[in-house]
Amino acid sequence: IDLTMECRMHLIEERVTNFAREHKSDAGYLDVAANAHGAEKGQLMLRALTRLQHARPRVVEIGPGGGAAVAYLADQLAEQPADKRNVRLTLIEAPGVVSQSLSAAVERFGRVGECELRFGFAQDIGELLPEPVDVVSASALMHEVYSYGDGYGGLHTMMRTLPRVLAPGGFFAYRDVYAVHGPTLHGRVTQAYSSRAWLMFLRLFTPQYLAEGTHPYHRADDELVARQHSRIVAVGDLDPGTHAVISAPVGLFREIQRHYLTLRDHVWRSGILGFVPHLDGDLAADWVDFRAGHKRVHFRLDGDVEWLPGPHRMMLPALSEPYADHRTIDGDIFDAVSDVALLAFMGAVESGDRACWRVWEQWLLREGRETYAYMTLDQLLCAFVVHSAGAQTDTVMLPVQGDDITRVDRHYYNRFLTRQLANPLRDAKQLVLLRNVPRDDAVTMRQALEAVAGWCSKTSLARMYTAINKGDNWT
Repeated sequence: IDLTMECRMHLIEERVTNFAREHKSDAGYLDVAANAHGAEKGQLMLRALTRLQHARPRVVEIGPGGGAAVAYLADQLAEQPADKRNVRLTLIEAPGVVSQSLSAAVERFGRVGECELRFGFAQDIGELLPEPVDVVSASALMHEVYSYGDGYGGLHTMMRTLPRVLAPGGFFAYRDVYAVHGPTLHGRVTQAYSSRAWLMFLRLFTPQYLAEGTHPYHRADDELVARQHSRIVAVGDLDPGTHAVISAPVGLFREIQRHYLTLRDHVWRSGILGFVPHLDGDLAADWVDFRAGHKRVHFRLDGDVEWLPGPHRMMLPALSEPYADHRTIDGDIFDAVSDVALLAFMGAVESGDRACWRVWEQWLLREGRETYAYMTLDQLLCAFVVHSAGAQTDTVMLPVQGDDITRVDRHYYNRFLTRQLANPLRDAKQLVLLRNVPRDDAVTMRQALEAVAGWCSKTSLARMYTAINKGDNWT
């Protein structure tokens, strides 16, 4: 028994270390960077609640971060009749990860229902929830489990665990980064790069990610092949001043593209470039044309940055206009100017500038080794059905209505990517509401298969059908 406990404690310590707890729990990350889109996160939870018949439903959110979804749900329930507010909410967060905004959200929810915060890892949800619940909600849970919890094995274990912690007919509300449209993330594609900033990022980031990150691109056919001047070069030796053509799995390009955006936002927020844009709140949504992704950027100058060349420091003040206590500028101009500054930042990282290196290292520890796009939507839905059907329950998890699967495009990022890359991949979030359907509910099962038919290949549908039946005579 003592040996088992010792092994368990070692595993917990290893998870805490791998999880980069210090950087994930930083107030600047949780209270700001990881606390946006509360409505988007909370809408699936609210939809699930409206479809339940329980008078006192129990809801669990895994990884509440800064509590944006908690606050949103509290506001929505406050507008409901008193008999509809009786919700018991349990929040599960990794040990040591706390934030002021989450504490405020918990207090806010306490005015309309019950809310408690528990600490533990998503992989242990079966032990953290001793009795079945009605709704489990998570944002980017699968990538956390994949990156910090045994890769695909951890994912599949989670998919087999969820049917056991959900009551029959319960819901799993899941939000994550949209991968790509296609049958697999291993399909090879060719990308062309001419932007100096992107080429510098490829040189800095890609070798480290491939060597140290948790990712599925280990097969012989997954090799990244870069060419400059029609000759194959190592990605770590790319010349930022020369056009490059690169062949690799589409999923790897998706990860490179996503990481570039997270680095850019992290560097902006750090103030190392001498300015800090408003990336959250009302000022972050000053749209010129929302659907086109065109907006005005509000920012404040953040003192003198000695490492940055003088012309770089002068550009934003010269091209922007005063606005109250800060400045504003057209988003396209801001992106162009700030990318020049980002290129200078990455050059300073390579040359060993301590301040720039600290900012780079903070991002690398928190974000640089993670993989989001490990499955296409087709693969994700199929995996949920197959592995939930293999759990020790009489239920299977899958969407049951056509609008249980939605995609929300990130218009601003897509505009930026289109202006930077020859053939960018779509940046979006995918939202999926899966129901824990009793296996003997033939009507709902048939409805669910019709709902996923438009998103899944025939091969995946056949695997789902086989897993659901388990040799039974259901038709």
